[in-house]
Amino acid sequence: MPITSILTGEIFKRKATVNQSRAFSLRKSSALILLGILITYGIFILKVQIFHSPPVLFLLLYSAAMTAFQFGRLLTVLFYEESLERIRGKYSANSLIGQDPYEPSVSFVIPCMNEEKAIRHTINKCFEVDYPTHKVEVLVIDDGSTDKTPEILDQLNQENDRLTVIKFAQNRGKRYAMVEGFKRARGEIIVQLDSDSHLAQEGLRPLIEPFQNPSVGAVCAHSDPANVDKNFLTKMQAAYYYMSFRILKAVESTFYTVFCCSGCASAYRQSAVLAVLDEWSRENFLGLPVMYGDDRSLTTRVIKEGYKTIYTAEAQAYTIVPETFRQLIIQQVRWKKSWIINAIKTGKFIITQKPFIAILYFYPLVILSLINPFVALYALVYVPIVYGIWPIFYLAGIFLITALIAVYYKVYGPQNRYWPYLFAWGAFSVTVLAPLLFYAAARIQNRSWGTR
Repeated sequence: MPITSILTGEIFKRKATVNQSRAFSLRKSSALILLGILITYGIFILKVQIFHSPPVLFLLLYSAAMTAFQFGRLLTVLFYEESLERIRGKYSANSLIGQDPYEPSVSFVIPCMNEEKAIRHTINKCFEVDYPTHKVEVLVIDDGSTDKTPEILDQLNQENDRLTVIKFAQNRGKRYAMVEGFKRARGEIIVQLDSDSHLAQEGLRPLIEPFQNPSVGAVCAHSDPANVDKNFLTKMQAAYYYMSFRILKAVESTFYTVFCCSGCASAYRQSAVLAVLDEWSRENFLGLPVMYGDDRSLTTRVIKEGYKTIYTAEAQAYTIVPETFRQLIIQQVRWKKSWIINAIKTGKFIITQKPFIAILYFYPLVILSLINPFVALYALVYVPIVYGIWPIFYLAGIFLITALIAVYYKVYGPQNRYWPYLFAWGAFSVTVLAPLLFYAAARIQNRSWGTR
């Protein structure tokens, strides 16, 4: 049979599969939209009830805006797969017309400090990925470790000539370690990993594939906790991670503007990184250097350069999450400081560069996120004390929002068994994380990294 007939047959099969998938997605989307409308209406009715004593127009408007925004995000995520296909475009068809597979050289960059328990596993996993071995290099930057990390790195360095170990005599900070790694990386694509994270064996190719499109500057992998079954806290974070990536980052990816390509596992076009490296390494806020939020800050600069930043659910990664309440709080304070700083910096340019995203998504997200802690304190503390009204309706509204997210969770992750912990995370977010924004803002000038 002629090769043209074979290729034509393959193309028709691919189109038929895509059409069937789209038909299923349409039915699934319609059902989710209907369910979402019903639950969203219930959420609004419940949330309005909490402000009836006394009636506050501003808070009523906030309730309506927050409900509409949440529903808008969940509606947008239905178009995530289609947006990813558009990014791939003609490039995904290369394999059907006899072209060589897209296999650019790749450099893993891993900053670390005192990671004797995890670093060996992280490095070994880099060399196990499904990719041509001669096109992969690993650079590990030891940022002044005082435990057995240097000894482990020396041993691994002797065993593998594709591993490059860079050592700082004294601790200089994660960002400086990343900069050194980026400068020495020879790969066309740089994969940045946290020292306690790794890609699944089959995770590299889908992470790299979108870079065939020259407009893509960064791609975020999907990360789940590696220590998920350690305790209740890690299971709760597993639910949050899945929601954060598969729903929230998928929404941003639909607009090709993921505002934070996670430090757990993300890939960058080398030329995009080098163009912003000096500015990024010297980042200051209120006269002091910024020591955290490296992933969010780097992503912001890649966006500012005009590149698209996306998320792919097909690139699976794993990371170790905090196992104690203290560790989690320290992490969340650091993340919130980073969010505050980058919200300000991104807000300065996003309106001129991407006005549609700025007006309909970014600014509403920032404003509602800043108001949310005040509303939580009002509903959970002020109203019960002053008016003797228990926040039943407010909590019921939170429960319904979580239930709506849980529906999406089950549709997109039917094998993921941690969805019930979304409700625990929702309660934790309202009672602990929302007020934590005040503490993070008050401590914004404290630039210490904290510790696990």
